[in-house]
Amino acid sequence: KCPDVITKTDWLAPILWEGTFDRRVLEKHYRRRNITVGLAVFATGRFAEEYLRPFLHSANKHFLTGYRMIFYITVDAFFQLPDIQPSPLRTFKAFKVGTERWWLDGPLVHVKSLGEHIASRIRDEVDFLFSMAANQVFQNKFGVETLGPLVAQLHAWWYFRNTENFPYERRPISAACIPFGQGDFYYGSLMVGGTPHNILDFIKEYLNGVIHDIKNGLNSTSEKHLNKYFYLNKPTKLLSPEYSWDLAFSPPPQIQYVKVAHDSQRKL
Repeated sequence: KCPDVITKTDWLAPILWEGTFDRRVLEKHYRRRNITVGLAVFATGRFAEEYLRPFLHSANKHFLTGYRMIFYITVDAFFQLPDIQPSPLRTFKAFKVGTERWWLDGPLVHVKSLGEHIASRIRDEVDFLFSMAANQVFQNKFGVETLGPLVAQLHAWWYFRNTENFPYERRPISAACIPFGQGDFYYGSLMVGGTPHNILDFIKEYLNGVIHDIKNGLNSTSEKHLNKYFYLNKPTKLLSPEYSWDLAFSPPPQIQYVKVAHDSQRKL
């Protein structure tokens, strides 16, 4: 079912493609555990108007259906959350974005805000947490196969490229630096998951790296800091590009079952 794809890393973490897991066995395991899963999303201004409604409606339909879910939605003060059919398994919690200077960098303020919410409440409310960008739409079932201590998303474009060409940060002065000849995969920044404890560890290291680079006059992207973290802290599970396919590209033969599609032409 999965021609010409990698299904396991050198450190023996599974790479999920449709057909590489038995959902029935996993469902039986997680039903016994009686889990709650969180999904955090950040969207402000016109990006919220354009993306947040389809994201939430599609997530409500496809994301961890049949399990207790809490949606953590960070928006600005003027956005009204979309009407979604209520369910005893679905809870929606909205947070207003802060007004400090971090607003200049959307991904940065999301990560900082999420870390504060994890420390104050989220870690006591959910067993697993995903943080996702809003410019995505769930198209098929996104189930318990994706759960794990630390979950990374393989970049839709760079998965099919030579490792030597990955756009890692190469400047030694940067906290995000991965030297030439090193690195495993190139991970996308649209999705990261794991236990609240591990997500909080990621956020702390990520912010330390970003602040280090700002102080040194460097402008390294958030995705490069994420890649540095996963280079040093190997993810326990990797999601194939099926879980975040870029609509700008025609799917190659390896992509047979798109779970989530995103629009790379517009940035949050």
